[in-house]
Amino acid sequence: MFALYWGLQLLGGSGEFRADGFINPRDRYLLNHRKFIMVDRSTHPRDLSPFGNHLIVGLSGPSLSDEDKKVLESLRPVGVLLLARNFVYGKPYGDWIHSLDTLLAEVKRYAGRSQMLVTLDHEGGSVVRTPHPITRFPPPCLLREQSYNVARATGRELCSLGVNVSWAPLADINSNPNNPIIGVRALSSDPVEVATFAREYARGLSDAGVLGCAKHFPGHGDTSTDSHLELPVLATSRDVLVQRELVPFRDLCSDGIPLVMTAHVLFPAIDPSEPATFSRTLIHDLLRGELGYDGVVVSDDLEMKAISRRVDEEGAVVEPFIAGCDLTIVARYLNPRIDHLFSMAHVFSERVEGDANFANQMSNARRRIDSLLGKIPMPAVEVLAREVLENHARLSIEVAFGR
Repeated sequence: MFALYWGLQLLGGSGEFRADGFINPRDRYLLNHRKFIMVDRSTHPRDLSPFGNHLIVGLSGPSLSDEDKKVLESLRPVGVLLLARNFVYGKPYGDWIHSLDTLLAEVKRYAGRSQMLVTLDHEGGSVVRTPHPITRFPPPCLLREQSYNVARATGRELCSLGVNVSWAPLADINSNPNNPIIGVRALSSDPVEVATFAREYARGLSDAGVLGCAKHFPGHGDTSTDSHLELPVLATSRDVLVQRELVPFRDLCSDGIPLVMTAHVLFPAIDPSEPATFSRTLIHDLLRGELGYDGVVVSDDLEMKAISRRVDEEGAVVEPFIAGCDLTIVARYLNPRIDHLFSMAHVFSERVEGDANFANQMSNARRRIDSLLGKIPMPAVEVLAREVLENHARLSIEVAFGR
């Protein structure tokens, strides 16, 4: 019993147990995935670009490091995720824009790609990575009837940064006031309002030339823990999920939103063994099957602590793809080293070579990704006119005052 307790503590679980042998769902998940292996395949070089065709990767800073260059050249990722560390702070607007332009040009050169997904978390409120004078819009909960206008203005600014994918809108519902990670990031606490405002936000982004993404499927709003730190377990029944969480996703899927991002959340009433990112029941059967979604499905960052231990298992990197994901994000946020990334690439490429069914599934995913790439522009990085930014600042103030 004590061995079980301390084993769970080391795995990041609660170590809670009862006399009847009950183990809570989070700890059971950790016990089922307690084997962590890192295999060195550096002596067996192979083409790793099959993994890159399904990878959005983070960069280590405002200019490319030698490790960044190695990742881009070897894996040829289809996209990059910009983080705050990729922007130069404390410099005039024109200077940091020039630095960003140089960075993105180098990314495309080393990746050998003219078309890439250049992505950014840019929801407004606390989720803004960019220096001034890019507009700080209020949190999504305040946008309401201004959702389209804010998204259109946001999209215009994102295009000026060379960004063509925004990880927004949130389709999550602010149904739990104790949620430590969603809260004011959600557009509303009412499912119908979230659906309405999210659709308008996605339309605004699209009209500005930026792809939107509905997240976090099938819903992160009712959780009480942060998936960046641990695996949330949501005891939601299927009926509640359908009647509440899925309302915005259903409407956004019907509208043909280009991307849907999965949640690192366990829904034991629907799939007792796998969080959504790893769940074929939730992605293939529910999202693809029942909701009829035929766009690109992307996992949230695989290095988030909710699932990072799971991803450390030998072979586990292929499981989100088997579940139905087309793309995955590896932000290299906490650990910019590339050893783990290359290990994942080897495992993925070996699976493609040795498993015809998996190779066929990835071929279908590749077609969806290529179709997406064929639709998106590669906007030029540019300094926006002062008048444009002043108009956006006025809109931000109007939203903050509730007008």
